[in-house]
Amino acid sequence: MSQCCRKIKDTVQKLASDHKDIHSSVSRVGKAIDRNFDSEICGVVSDAVWDSREKQQQILQMAIVEHLYQQGMLSVAEELCQESTLNVDLDFKQPFLELNRILEALHEQDLGPALEWAISHRQRLLELNSSLEFKLHRLHFIRLLMGGPEKQLEALSYARHFQPFAQLHQREIQVMMGSLVYLRLGLEKSPYCHLLDNSHWVEICETFTRDACSLLGLSVESPLSVSFASGCVALPVLMNIKAVIEQRQCTGVWSHKDELPIEIELGMKCWYHSVFACPILRQQTSDSNPPIKLICGHVISRDALNKLINGGKLKCPYCPMEQNPADGKRIIF
Repeated sequence: MSQCCRKIKDTVQKLASDHKDIHSSVSRVGKAIDRNFDSEICGVVSDAVWDSREKQQQILQMAIVEHLYQQGMLSVAEELCQESTLNVDLDFKQPFLELNRILEALHEQDLGPALEWAISHRQRLLELNSSLEFKLHRLHFIRLLMGGPEKQLEALSYARHFQPFAQLHQREIQVMMGSLVYLRLGLEKSPYCHLLDNSHWVEICETFTRDACSLLGLSVESPLSVSFASGCVALPVLMNIKAVIEQRQCTGVWSHKDELPIEIELGMKCWYHSVFACPILRQQTSDSNPPIKLICGHVISRDALNKLINGGKLKCPYCPMEQNPADGKRIIF
């Protein structure tokens, strides 16, 4: 009995010691979380940005639904629309439904729906300088080559589809025609073995997504994912500048809801349109202060133009030409 009591006592002491070490580590994690995470993230953005809380909720729900449609989670998007009583028009859904239907077929290495779509939109794809249709025909030709010598005549017959693309893709067509020489010996051990690489299927999915989104007026990445990635970059900077503003009591520095107190570099991935900064006032132009092209060809902002008017005349700050301010023309990038 005494031996059992000693064993129990030793076990309890060991458990208490181990628990003490674990508790110490866990308590440090909690302190690290409190130190590195700010619970007042909402304070970074003013409530004046949103017209109302209902509008804010509607915009967020619509962004989530669009993201789900774009990711192919159609059933989840439909369920969210029903539970949130969000009314989404069929015209809004249709491009996503068509896009995902074709992508699912491509993932199963079925080129039929994608080829049908590309042929029906041939003219618009040509205006984009897209090579989607050619890549689809090339991939179909390669699939015929994989069938061996039995598919040689069918492959030669299908090669007629390359005729409209001969001028732009002459070298690639020559490579595919040259591969026919090694068809009986097997392409796997020939100089043309790269044609059998599965990376072509990944490339065609990316090309189709990019070109289809461009034709349908959609972004390749959903607005929600872009906003989330941009927020991850911008949020730490905004929280730091907010702390500095509060510490120095600089009221009124950050009062406009459509602009930030400092410039935040998000990288080339987030560049979607041209931006013009006035060389005189060193400010980015906007709808209320657009860029104006002078007769001499120099471009300044409207606010700078108004400040440079003297006696009804304007002298260009970069050249000595005097001109009528009314002759300036607004530029849209």
